[in-house]
Formats: sequence, structure tokens, C-alpha cells
Amino acid sequence: MTTSESCSDCSVRDQALCGSLTNHELESLNRLGRRRHVAKGETLAWAGDDNLVCGNLLSGVLKLSSATTDGREQIVGLLYPADFVGRPFADQVDYDCTALTDAELCVFPREPFERALADHVQMERLLLQRVLAALGDARGRIVSLGRGSASGKVAGFLLDLADRAGTSGCRAMPGGPLTFDLPLSRGEMADVLGLTIETVSRQMTAMKTAGIISLPGGRAVTILDRQALEARLD
Repeated sequence: MTTSESCSDCSVRDQALCGSLTNHELESLNRLGRRRHVAKGETLAWAGDDNLVCGNLLSGVLKLSSATTDGREQIVGLLYPADFVGRPFADQVDYDCTALTDAELCVFPREPFERALADHVQMERLLLQRVLAALGDARGRIVSLGRGSASGKVAGFLLDLADRAGTSGCRAMPGGPLTFDLPLSRGEMADVLGLTIETVSRQMTAMKTAGIISLPGGRAVTILDRQALEARLD
């Protein structure tokens, strides 16, 4: 594929790692990459597998998870469009990576991509910045899980989803309420937040009753009053 066929029409090019490259530099990187479609529920990689590919998520939502000692799934992170998928300079995959929705990625063989990073310092620096930001987010979640109230945890999670998945959401009018689909079930939300399913459902219902959100049906959520939702943060 030429750059015009795979990069110029990429909806996340400006936000993804390769956005730091010039068109000329993209030509060489593009020769390594290919588009890959992953169906909802399909696992892209399993923890412990040989680490063969990495890349940019173009559309959809992926979850990173691991198995606990008693066999339960523990969700450790979510990936959204423009996020980097995989871990360069590691021989094995750390976490199961599964599609929560139909997804499309631009994937690269890991070892050639590592060599490309060495040739493109700006892209390598941007990757480091994102890794450090993800580490900071993970530490923040640990603090929230230890100290935050149930209301604050659910509110923070909805705000994060609205910010991260909002580009695929819709508004009836510019500046109006944002509606988006939850990529997780109530049970999965409870798993991420360290709550029970009943607590998550109770908090969502309370926010609906208070006029902060509405639940149009299915997994759809509409943020009616963002300021009130932010006020619930601890």
C-alpha cells in the first residue's frame, strides 16, 4: 500500500504515534504496516504469547485483561482509537488483548518497528510520553480504587469514557448532550472499579433519577449535566 492509500485517509493519524512523522518518513514505516480487522469478542493476543506485533488502534475499543489466581478475569485497561497497542522491546505479551467492539488496527511486526523507532527519535519520544502517561493513569486508578466513593468511581469512569470514546458518540445539536455506547457490561464496569454489579447499577440509576445522565436503551448513555457529574468526583 502507498501512504495515500493507508495514511492520508487514517482518522487517527494526527493523534497516533505516526503523526510525528513527515510524509516521506511515513513511506518507509507504511511498508511495514498492514490493516487488520478484529471482530467483537475476538482476542488479538493472549498473555504469555510471543510478542510479534504492535500498532495503532484506528477504530473500536480493546480491553487488556489478566486471569486472577481463582480464574476470574481482571480488566486492567481499555484502549481507544489512536492508542498504541502492544509493547515494543518485550519478548512476551503481558495481557490478553480482546476486542470489545469491532475494531481496526494498523499493525507492524514488532522487531522491524523497534528498528524504526531507533531511526525516528520523535516517534520514540512520543511513545515514551504515552507510556509514562499510562503509568500515571494507572497510579491514579489505584488511588481512586482505594479512596474514592462508589459514586465518585462511577462518575469518573463515565467522564473518562465520554472523553475517550466521545468522538464516536453523537450530539443532537452542537454543544448538546453527548450520547455514547458503553463498551463494557455492568459486570465488567464493576470489575474495573472494584465494586459489585448491584452497586454500579444503583449508582447509574441514582444519576439517572437526578437528571445527570439518561439511559436511552441498550448500553447507550447520555451525559445531560457534565458539571453535576464532575461534582460527584471525590
